[in-house]
Amino acid sequence: MQDPVSTPINISAQAPFERKVVLSLAALYTFRMFGLFMLLPVLALYGTEYAHHSPFLLGLALGAYGFSQALLQIPFGVLSDRIGRKPLILVGLIIFVLGSVVAALADSVYGLILGRFLQGGGAISAVVMALLTDLTSDENRTKAMATIGASIGVSFSVAMTVGPLLAAWGGVGAIFWLTALLGLVGIYILLKLVPDVAKTTASKREAVAVPSLLRDTLKHPQLLRLNLGIFVLHFVLMSSFVVLPLMLQDQLQIAREYHGLIYFPLLAFAFALMLPFVIIAEKRRKIKGVFLIAVALLLFAELALMLVSSNRVFALLILFVFFIAFNILEATQPSMVSKIAPAGAKGTATGIYSTCQVLGVFGGGALGGWLLQYQSANAVFLLNAVLVLIWLAVAWSMKPPEFLASVLIPLRGQDHQALADKLRAVDGVAEVVIVASENTVYMKVDQRRVDRKQLAAIVDEVV
Repeated sequence: MQDPVSTPINISAQAPFERKVVLSLAALYTFRMFGLFMLLPVLALYGTEYAHHSPFLLGLALGAYGFSQALLQIPFGVLSDRIGRKPLILVGLIIFVLGSVVAALADSVYGLILGRFLQGGGAISAVVMALLTDLTSDENRTKAMATIGASIGVSFSVAMTVGPLLAAWGGVGAIFWLTALLGLVGIYILLKLVPDVAKTTASKREAVAVPSLLRDTLKHPQLLRLNLGIFVLHFVLMSSFVVLPLMLQDQLQIAREYHGLIYFPLLAFAFALMLPFVIIAEKRRKIKGVFLIAVALLLFAELALMLVSSNRVFALLILFVFFIAFNILEATQPSMVSKIAPAGAKGTATGIYSTCQVLGVFGGGALGGWLLQYQSANAVFLLNAVLVLIWLAVAWSMKPPEFLASVLIPLRGQDHQALADKLRAVDGVAEVVIVASENTVYMKVDQRRVDRKQLAAIVDEVV
Protein backbone atom coordinates (compact mmCIF):
# COMPACT_ATOMS: atom_id res chain seq x y z
CA MET A 1 0.00 0.00 0.00
CA GLN A 2 1.31 3.47 -0.89
CA ASP A 3 2.17 5.76 2.00
CA PRO A 4 -0.62 8.40 2.15
CA VAL A 5 1.38 10.69 4.39
CA SER A 6 5.01 10.66 3.46
CA THR A 7 5.22 9.39 -0.11
CA PRO A 8 7.39 11.91 -1.98
CA ILE A 9 5.79 13.82 -4.80
CA ASN A 10 7.00 13.24 -8.33
CA ILE A 11 8.10 16.83 -8.84
CA SER A 12 8.91 16.45 -12.50
CA ALA A 13 5.42 15.13 -13.20
CA GLN A 14 3.33 17.31 -10.91
CA ALA A 15 5.18 20.58 -10.51
CA PRO A 16 4.41 21.97 -14.02
CA PHE A 17 0.70 21.19 -13.60
CA GLU A 18 0.52 22.70 -10.12
CA ARG A 19 2.56 25.69 -11.20
CA LYS A 20 0.04 26.34 -13.97
CA VAL A 21 -2.83 26.01 -11.50
CA VAL A 22 -1.30 28.40 -8.98
CA LEU A 23 -0.25 31.03 -11.51
CA SER A 24 -3.58 31.01 -13.32
CA LEU A 25 -5.67 31.20 -10.13
CA ALA A 26 -3.35 33.87 -8.69
CA ALA A 27 -3.80 35.91 -11.88
CA LEU A 28 -7.58 35.47 -11.76
CA TYR A 29 -7.69 36.51 -8.11
CA THR A 30 -5.28 39.41 -8.64
CA PHE A 31 -7.10 40.93 -11.62
CA ARG A 32 -10.38 40.92 -9.70
CA MET A 33 -8.89 42.42 -6.54
CA PHE A 34 -6.87 44.98 -8.52
CA GLY A 35 -10.07 46.47 -9.87
CA LEU A 36 -11.55 46.71 -6.38
CA PHE A 37 -8.42 48.22 -4.83
CA MET A 38 -8.12 51.01 -7.42
CA LEU A 39 -11.25 52.71 -6.10
CA LEU A 40 -9.98 52.98 -2.52
CA PRO A 41 -7.75 56.05 -2.85
CA VAL A 42 -9.95 58.01 -5.30
CA LEU A 43 -13.65 57.77 -4.47
CA ALA A 44 -13.58 60.35 -1.69
CA LEU A 45 -11.93 62.81 -4.12
CA TYR A 46 -13.86 62.20 -7.34
CA GLY A 47 -17.20 61.08 -5.86
CA THR A 48 -18.41 64.69 -5.79
CA GLU A 49 -18.99 64.34 -9.55
CA TYR A 50 -21.98 62.04 -8.88
CA ALA A 51 -25.48 63.42 -8.39
CA HIS A 52 -26.90 63.23 -4.85
CA HIS A 53 -23.46 62.57 -3.40
CA SER A 54 -22.68 62.98 0.27
CA PRO A 55 -19.81 61.69 2.43
CA PHE A 56 -22.12 59.05 3.92
CA LEU A 57 -23.39 57.78 0.55
CA LEU A 58 -19.86 57.75 -0.90
CA GLY A 59 -18.68 55.78 2.12
CA LEU A 60 -21.61 53.43 1.61
CA ALA A 61 -20.61 53.01 -2.03
CA LEU A 62 -17.04 52.29 -1.00
CA GLY A 63 -18.12 49.53 1.39
CA ALA A 64 -21.20 48.20 -0.44
CA TYR A 65 -19.37 45.34 -2.13
CA GLY A 66 -18.39 44.07 1.33
CA PHE A 67 -22.05 43.72 2.35
CA SER A 68 -23.09 41.55 -0.61
CA GLN A 69 -19.88 39.56 -0.42
CA ALA A 70 -20.49 38.85 3.27
CA LEU A 71 -23.98 37.58 2.46
CA LEU A 72 -22.87 35.26 -0.34
CA GLN A 73 -19.30 34.17 0.38
CA ILE A 74 -20.06 31.09 2.51
CA PRO A 75 -23.14 30.08 0.45
CA PHE A 76 -21.06 30.28 -2.75
CA GLY A 77 -18.43 28.00 -1.22
CA VAL A 78 -20.99 25.46 -0.05
CA LEU A 79 -22.86 25.57 -3.37
CA SER A 80 -19.62 24.95 -5.28
CA ASP A 81 -19.52 21.48 -3.72
CA ARG A 82 -22.81 20.72 -5.45
CA ILE A 83 -22.50 22.29 -8.89
CA GLY A 84 -18.74 22.52 -9.28
CA ARG A 85 -16.06 25.15 -8.72
CA LYS A 86 -15.56 26.50 -12.24
CA PRO A 87 -19.25 27.02 -13.08
CA LEU A 88 -19.76 29.00 -9.88
CA ILE A 89 -16.60 31.06 -10.43
CA LEU A 90 -17.85 31.83 -13.94
CA VAL A 91 -21.21 33.00 -12.57
CA GLY A 92 -19.43 35.12 -9.97
CA LEU A 93 -17.17 36.76 -12.54
CA ILE A 94 -20.14 37.54 -14.80
CA ILE A 95 -21.93 39.20 -11.87
CA PHE A 96 -18.72 41.09 -11.06
CA VAL A 97 -18.39 42.37 -14.65
CA LEU A 98 -22.07 43.35 -14.70
CA GLY A 99 -21.63 45.31 -11.48
CA SER A 100 -18.56 47.05 -12.89
CA VAL A 101 -20.50 48.11 -16.00
CA VAL A 102 -23.43 49.38 -13.91
CA ALA A 103 -21.00 51.44 -11.80
CA ALA A 104 -19.17 52.72 -14.90
CA LEU A 105 -22.44 53.98 -16.41
CA ALA A 106 -23.74 55.48 -13.16
CA ASP A 107 -24.24 59.24 -12.99
CA SER A 108 -25.70 59.26 -9.48
CA VAL A 109 -24.33 57.89 -6.25
CA TYR A 110 -27.27 55.46 -6.05
CA GLY A 111 -26.25 53.83 -9.32
CA LEU A 112 -22.72 53.66 -7.98
CA ILE A 113 -23.91 51.89 -4.82
CA LEU A 114 -25.89 49.40 -6.91
CA GLY A 115 -22.87 48.65 -9.08
CA ARG A 116 -20.66 48.12 -6.06
CA PHE A 117 -23.27 45.86 -4.47
CA LEU A 118 -23.34 43.75 -7.63
CA GLN A 119 -19.54 43.61 -7.72
CA GLY A 120 -19.55 42.07 -4.26
CA GLY A 121 -22.26 39.65 -5.38
CA GLY A 122 -19.61 37.87 -7.40
CA ALA A 123 -18.37 36.36 -4.14
CA ILE A 124 -15.88 33.86 -5.54
CA SER A 125 -12.97 34.19 -3.11
CA ALA A 126 -13.80 31.04 -1.14
CA VAL A 127 -14.54 29.08 -4.31
CA VAL A 128 -11.21 30.03 -5.87
CA MET A 129 -9.37 28.86 -2.77
CA ALA A 130 -11.41 25.65 -2.77
CA LEU A 131 -10.46 25.04 -6.40
CA LEU A 132 -6.83 25.62 -5.47
CA THR A 133 -7.24 22.98 -2.76
CA ASP A 134 -8.74 20.55 -5.27
CA LEU A 135 -5.91 20.99 -7.77
CA THR A 136 -2.82 21.08 -5.54
CA SER A 137 -1.20 18.48 -3.33
CA ASP A 138 -1.15 18.80 0.47
CA GLU A 139 2.62 19.28 0.39
CA ASN A 140 2.49 22.24 -2.00
CA ARG A 141 -0.71 23.90 -0.83
CA THR A 142 0.84 26.24 1.73
CA LYS A 143 3.22 27.63 -0.89
CA ALA A 144 0.35 27.93 -3.36
CA MET A 145 -1.76 29.96 -0.94
CA ALA A 146 1.24 32.09 -0.02
CA THR A 147 1.74 32.84 -3.73
CA ILE A 148 -1.85 34.05 -4.04
CA GLY A 149 -1.49 36.07 -0.84
CA ALA A 150 1.67 37.73 -2.12
CA SER A 151 0.02 38.50 -5.47
CA ILE A 152 -2.84 40.24 -3.67
CA GLY A 153 -0.34 42.32 -1.68
CA VAL A 154 1.43 43.38 -4.86
CA SER A 155 -1.86 44.19 -6.61
CA PHE A 156 -2.87 46.38 -3.64
CA SER A 157 0.32 48.43 -3.91
CA VAL A 158 0.08 48.80 -7.69
CA ALA A 159 -3.65 49.61 -7.60
CA MET A 160 -3.08 52.37 -5.06
CA THR A 161 -0.72 53.95 -7.61
CA VAL A 162 -2.69 53.30 -10.79
CA GLY A 163 -6.08 54.28 -9.35
CA PRO A 164 -5.30 57.99 -8.86
CA LEU A 165 -3.52 58.21 -12.21
CA LEU A 166 -6.41 56.58 -14.07
CA ALA A 167 -9.01 58.67 -12.25
CA ALA A 168 -7.11 61.85 -13.15
CA TRP A 169 -7.30 60.80 -16.80
CA GLY A 170 -10.84 59.47 -17.10
CA GLY A 171 -12.60 59.85 -13.77
CA VAL A 172 -14.00 57.10 -11.60
CA GLY A 173 -15.84 55.67 -14.60
CA ALA A 174 -12.53 54.77 -16.23
CA ILE A 175 -11.62 52.68 -13.18
CA PHE A 176 -14.84 50.71 -13.47
CA TRP A 177 -14.42 50.15 -17.22
CA LEU A 178 -10.93 48.80 -16.58
CA THR A 179 -12.33 46.68 -13.75
CA ALA A 180 -14.93 45.22 -16.13
CA LEU A 181 -12.19 44.47 -18.66
CA LEU A 182 -10.10 42.75 -16.00
CA GLY A 183 -13.15 40.70 -15.07
CA LEU A 184 -13.42 39.54 -18.69
CA VAL A 185 -9.72 38.66 -18.62
CA GLY A 186 -10.48 36.63 -15.50
CA ILE A 187 -13.20 34.74 -17.40
CA TYR A 188 -10.70 33.97 -20.17
CA ILE A 189 -8.17 32.71 -17.63
CA LEU A 190 -10.82 30.54 -15.99
CA LEU A 191 -12.01 28.96 -19.23
CA LYS A 192 -8.71 28.64 -21.07
CA LEU A 193 -5.95 28.35 -18.48
CA VAL A 194 -7.42 26.87 -15.30
CA PRO A 195 -7.54 23.06 -15.60
CA ASP A 196 -10.88 21.31 -15.30
CA VAL A 197 -11.39 19.37 -12.12
CA ALA A 198 -13.20 16.08 -12.17
CA LYS A 199 -15.60 15.14 -9.40
CA THR A 200 -13.16 15.00 -6.54
CA THR A 201 -13.23 12.61 -3.64
CA ALA A 202 -10.86 14.84 -1.70
CA SER A 203 -11.95 16.37 1.56
CA LYS A 204 -13.91 19.60 1.44
CA ARG A 205 -13.48 20.56 5.09
CA GLU A 206 -10.11 22.15 4.48
CA ALA A 207 -11.46 24.12 1.51
CA VAL A 208 -14.97 25.45 2.21
CA ALA A 209 -17.26 26.02 5.17
CA VAL A 210 -19.28 23.09 6.47
CA PRO A 211 -22.70 24.30 7.71
CA SER A 212 -22.81 21.79 10.56
CA LEU A 213 -19.55 23.19 11.95
CA LEU A 214 -20.50 26.87 11.82
CA ARG A 215 -21.95 27.13 15.34
CA ASP A 216 -19.04 25.47 17.14
CA THR A 217 -16.46 27.33 15.09
CA LEU A 218 -18.16 30.66 15.76
CA LYS A 219 -17.88 29.98 19.51
CA HIS A 220 -14.17 29.08 19.42
CA PRO A 221 -12.58 31.68 21.78
CA GLN A 222 -9.26 32.02 19.97
CA LEU A 223 -10.84 32.23 16.52
CA LEU A 224 -13.30 34.81 17.87
CA ARG A 225 -10.37 37.07 18.69
CA LEU A 226 -9.05 36.77 15.14
CA ASN A 227 -12.50 37.31 13.63
CA LEU A 228 -12.84 40.50 15.67
CA GLY A 229 -9.35 41.50 14.58
CA ILE A 230 -9.90 41.14 10.84
CA PHE A 231 -13.23 42.99 11.14
CA VAL A 232 -11.51 45.89 12.92
CA LEU A 233 -8.53 45.90 10.55
CA HIS A 234 -10.66 46.29 7.43
CA PHE A 235 -13.10 48.63 9.15
CA VAL A 236 -10.14 50.88 9.94
CA LEU A 237 -8.73 50.58 6.41
CA MET A 238 -11.97 51.59 4.72
CA SER A 239 -12.98 54.33 7.16
CA SER A 240 -9.48 55.80 7.05
CA PHE A 241 -9.61 56.03 3.27
CA VAL A 242 -12.90 57.89 3.49
CA VAL A 243 -10.77 60.63 5.06
CA LEU A 244 -7.11 60.22 4.03
CA PRO A 245 -7.43 61.23 0.35
CA LEU A 246 -9.21 64.42 1.40
CA MET A 247 -6.53 65.06 4.02
CA LEU A 248 -3.76 64.71 1.45
CA GLN A 249 -5.53 67.10 -0.89
CA ASP A 250 -6.92 69.72 1.47
CA GLN A 251 -4.56 69.79 4.45
CA LEU A 252 -1.29 68.77 2.84
CA GLN A 253 -2.00 70.51 -0.48
CA ILE A 254 -1.03 67.47 -2.59
CA ALA A 255 -2.93 67.47 -5.90
CA ARG A 256 -5.12 64.39 -6.24
CA GLU A 257 -3.51 63.20 -9.48
CA TYR A 258 -0.22 62.77 -7.59
CA HIS A 259 -1.55 60.73 -4.70
CA GLY A 260 -0.58 57.43 -6.30
CA LEU A 261 3.03 58.59 -6.46
CA ILE A 262 2.83 59.15 -2.69
CA TYR A 263 1.23 55.79 -1.87
CA PHE A 264 3.50 53.57 -3.94
CA PRO A 265 6.87 54.23 -2.24
CA LEU A 266 5.23 54.17 1.19
CA LEU A 267 3.62 50.80 0.43
CA ALA A 268 6.76 49.39 -1.19
CA PHE A 269 8.98 50.27 1.78
CA ALA A 270 6.29 49.14 4.23
CA PHE A 271 6.13 45.78 2.44
CA ALA A 272 9.92 45.44 2.61
CA LEU A 273 9.96 46.22 6.35
CA MET A 274 7.07 43.85 6.94
CA LEU A 275 9.00 40.80 5.68
CA PRO A 276 11.50 40.55 8.59
CA PHE A 277 8.63 40.71 11.08
CA VAL A 278 6.77 37.91 9.31
CA ILE A 279 9.95 35.80 9.18
CA ILE A 280 10.50 36.30 12.91
CA ALA A 281 6.86 35.46 13.57
CA GLU A 282 6.94 32.21 11.60
CA LYS A 283 10.51 30.93 11.79
CA ARG A 284 11.17 31.85 15.42
CA ARG A 285 7.59 31.18 16.47
CA LYS A 286 7.07 34.69 17.85
CA ILE A 287 3.82 35.30 16.03
CA LYS A 288 1.83 36.61 19.01
CA GLY A 289 4.48 39.18 19.92
CA VAL A 290 4.78 40.44 16.35
CA PHE A 291 0.99 40.52 16.07
CA LEU A 292 0.57 42.62 19.23
CA ILE A 293 3.30 45.04 18.14
CA ALA A 294 1.49 45.56 14.82
CA VAL A 295 -1.86 46.20 16.53
CA ALA A 296 -0.14 48.73 18.82
CA LEU A 297 1.41 50.45 15.78
CA LEU A 298 -2.01 50.67 14.15
CA LEU A 299 -3.42 52.24 17.32
CA PHE A 300 -0.56 54.76 17.36
CA ALA A 301 -1.16 55.63 13.70
CA GLU A 302 -4.88 56.29 14.17
CA LEU A 303 -4.23 58.50 17.20
CA ALA A 304 -1.43 60.36 15.44
CA LEU A 305 -3.59 61.02 12.36
CA MET A 306 -5.77 63.20 14.62
CA LEU A 307 -2.78 65.50 15.12
CA VAL A 308 -1.93 66.01 11.45
CA SER A 309 -2.36 69.60 10.32
CA SER A 310 -0.26 70.75 7.38
CA ASN A 311 2.99 69.00 8.29
CA ARG A 312 3.68 66.79 5.27
CA VAL A 313 6.66 64.95 6.74
CA PHE A 314 4.78 64.03 9.90
CA ALA A 315 1.67 62.97 7.97
CA LEU A 316 3.57 60.77 5.51
CA LEU A 317 5.56 59.18 8.34
CA ILE A 318 2.33 58.27 10.12
CA LEU A 319 0.85 56.92 6.89
CA PHE A 320 4.00 54.81 6.50
CA VAL A 321 3.51 53.38 10.02
CA PHE A 322 -0.13 52.68 9.15
CA PHE A 323 0.87 50.66 6.07
CA ILE A 324 3.54 48.71 7.99
CA ALA A 325 1.02 47.72 10.65
CA PHE A 326 -1.64 46.86 8.07
CA ASN A 327 0.74 44.68 6.02
CA ILE A 328 1.96 42.75 9.06
CA LEU A 329 -1.56 42.10 10.32
CA GLU A 330 -2.88 41.18 6.88
CA ALA A 331 -0.06 38.64 6.51
CA THR A 332 -0.03 37.08 9.98
CA GLN A 333 -3.73 36.71 10.79
CA PRO A 334 -4.60 34.14 8.08
CA SER A 335 -1.63 32.07 9.23
CA MET A 336 -2.94 32.21 12.80
CA VAL A 337 -6.41 31.12 11.68
CA SER A 338 -4.86 28.12 9.92
CA LYS A 339 -2.86 27.18 13.01
CA ILE A 340 -5.72 27.59 15.47
CA ALA A 341 -8.60 26.08 13.46
CA PRO A 342 -9.59 22.64 14.82
CA ALA A 343 -8.78 19.60 12.71
CA GLY A 344 -11.31 19.29 9.92
CA ALA A 345 -12.65 22.83 10.41
CA LYS A 346 -10.13 24.95 8.50
CA GLY A 347 -12.54 25.71 5.65
CA THR A 348 -15.26 26.72 8.10
CA ALA A 349 -12.90 28.88 10.17
CA THR A 350 -11.55 30.57 7.05
CA GLY A 351 -15.05 31.18 5.70
CA ILE A 352 -16.17 32.89 8.92
CA TYR A 353 -12.92 34.88 9.06
CA SER A 354 -13.34 36.09 5.47
CA THR A 355 -16.96 37.04 6.11
CA CYS A 356 -15.89 39.15 9.11
CA GLN A 357 -13.28 40.77 6.87
CA VAL A 358 -15.78 41.97 4.28
CA LEU A 359 -18.26 43.00 6.97
CA GLY A 360 -15.48 45.27 8.21
CA VAL A 361 -15.17 46.68 4.69
CA PHE A 362 -18.88 47.51 4.65
CA GLY A 363 -19.01 48.87 8.20
CA GLY A 364 -15.90 50.99 7.79
CA GLY A 365 -17.05 52.58 4.56
CA ALA A 366 -20.60 53.27 5.72
CA LEU A 367 -19.91 54.42 9.29
CA GLY A 368 -16.76 56.28 8.31
CA GLY A 369 -18.73 58.26 5.72
CA TRP A 370 -21.52 58.96 8.20
CA LEU A 371 -19.07 60.28 10.81
CA LEU A 372 -17.30 62.44 8.25
CA GLN A 373 -20.62 63.95 7.15
CA TYR A 374 -22.16 64.57 10.57
CA GLN A 375 -19.09 64.88 12.83
CA SER A 376 -15.52 65.33 11.58
CA ALA A 377 -12.48 63.57 10.17
CA ASN A 378 -11.04 63.31 13.68
CA ALA A 379 -14.22 61.53 14.80
CA VAL A 380 -13.42 58.81 12.25
CA PHE A 381 -9.86 58.41 13.53
CA LEU A 382 -11.07 58.47 17.16
CA LEU A 383 -13.58 55.69 16.52
CA ASN A 384 -10.89 53.69 14.76
CA ALA A 385 -8.53 54.17 17.70
CA VAL A 386 -11.19 52.99 20.17
CA LEU A 387 -11.88 49.88 18.08
CA VAL A 388 -8.17 49.09 17.77
CA LEU A 389 -7.72 49.61 21.53
CA ILE A 390 -10.52 47.09 22.19
CA TRP A 391 -8.87 44.71 19.73
CA LEU A 392 -5.53 45.10 21.48
CA ALA A 393 -7.11 44.38 24.88
CA VAL A 394 -8.88 41.28 23.55
CA ALA A 395 -5.80 40.03 21.70
CA TRP A 396 -3.52 40.51 24.71
CA SER A 397 -5.01 37.48 26.47
CA MET A 398 -4.91 35.32 23.36
CA LYS A 399 -2.97 32.08 23.73
CA PRO A 400 0.10 31.92 21.48
CA PRO A 401 -0.96 29.63 18.64
CA GLU A 402 0.69 26.26 18.37
CA PHE A 403 2.56 25.81 15.12
CA LEU A 404 0.52 22.90 13.87
CA ALA A 405 0.08 21.69 10.32
CA SER A 406 -2.96 19.93 8.88
CA VAL A 407 -2.54 16.33 7.74
CA LEU A 408 -5.25 14.31 6.00
CA ILE A 409 -5.16 10.53 5.81
CA PRO A 410 -7.63 8.60 3.62
CA LEU A 411 -9.38 5.63 5.18
CA ARG A 412 -9.55 2.36 3.30
CA GLY A 413 -11.65 0.09 5.45
CA GLN A 414 -9.63 0.55 8.65
CA ASP A 415 -11.01 0.16 12.13
CA HIS A 416 -11.61 3.85 12.70
CA GLN A 417 -11.39 3.90 16.47
CA ALA A 418 -8.26 1.75 16.59
CA LEU A 419 -6.58 3.97 14.02
CA ALA A 420 -7.50 7.16 15.87
CA ASP A 421 -6.20 5.81 19.19
CA LYS A 422 -2.86 4.81 17.70
CA LEU A 423 -2.45 8.12 15.87
CA ARG A 424 -3.19 10.13 19.02
CA ALA A 425 -0.39 8.26 20.81
CA VAL A 426 2.23 9.47 18.31
CA ASP A 427 4.48 12.24 19.61
CA GLY A 428 3.64 15.54 17.90
CA VAL A 429 0.01 14.67 17.07
CA ALA A 430 -2.25 17.26 18.71
CA GLU A 431 -5.67 16.46 17.25
CA VAL A 432 -7.29 13.54 15.44
CA VAL A 433 -10.78 13.75 13.99
CA ILE A 434 -12.38 10.95 11.98
CA VAL A 435 -15.11 11.82 9.48
CA ALA A 436 -16.45 8.45 8.42
CA SER A 437 -18.74 9.93 5.77
CA GLU A 438 -15.68 11.29 3.96
CA ASN A 439 -13.41 8.31 4.72
CA THR A 440 -10.85 10.78 6.02
CA VAL A 441 -8.81 11.31 9.19
CA TYR A 442 -8.08 14.97 9.91
CA MET A 443 -5.03 15.68 12.05
CA LYS A 444 -3.16 18.67 13.45
CA VAL A 445 0.53 17.89 13.99
CA ASP A 446 3.71 19.64 15.08
CA GLN A 447 5.95 19.15 12.07
CA ARG A 448 9.11 19.55 14.15
CA ARG A 449 8.20 16.60 16.35
CA VAL A 450 5.99 14.24 14.40
CA ASP A 451 7.46 11.29 12.53
CA ARG A 452 5.46 11.02 9.31
CA LYS A 453 6.90 7.60 8.56
CA GLN A 454 5.48 6.42 11.85
CA LEU A 455 2.06 7.80 10.90
CA ALA A 456 2.23 5.98 7.59
CA ALA A 457 3.29 2.75 9.30
CA ILE A 458 0.28 2.96 11.64
CA VAL A 459 -2.05 3.39 8.69
CA ASP A 460 -0.55 0.33 6.98
CA GLU A 461 -0.70 -1.67 10.20
CA VAL A 462 -4.37 -1.00 10.94
CA VAL A 463 -5.61 -1.85 7.46
